[in-house]
Amino acid sequence: MGRFIYDTNANAVDIEDRTLAHLRIVMMNKLRRSEPFMFDVEIGDGSGRRSFWIHPSVPLQFHFFGGRQPRINRRWVEELMRTASGPNGLHVVPEPEESDADEND
Repeated sequence: MGRFIYDTNANAVDIEDRTLAHLRIVMMNKLRRSEPFMFDVEIGDGSGRRSFWIHPSVPLQFHFFGGRQPRINRRWVEELMRTASGPNGLHVVPEPEESDADEND
């Protein structure tokens, strides 16, 4: 289980390492382009949801507790990028199966 930290530890959400690795790629790509966006995520303890307005001026931290970098599913990154650019902002969608072309790269 990893942790997404927005500005301070008071604004932190626990997210599974594999999911967090994919979200990190999406967020870094959006912020690299100076594109702020909404990030909506379920609270890990089941107590509801939190929404963060992600902006380049606010520090982000991605704390991974696992020791190994997970394999990145490019199709999932593309789906997450699509949600981040949509009217409801970035939210976790189910991971699609990798295609044969993805696995050979």
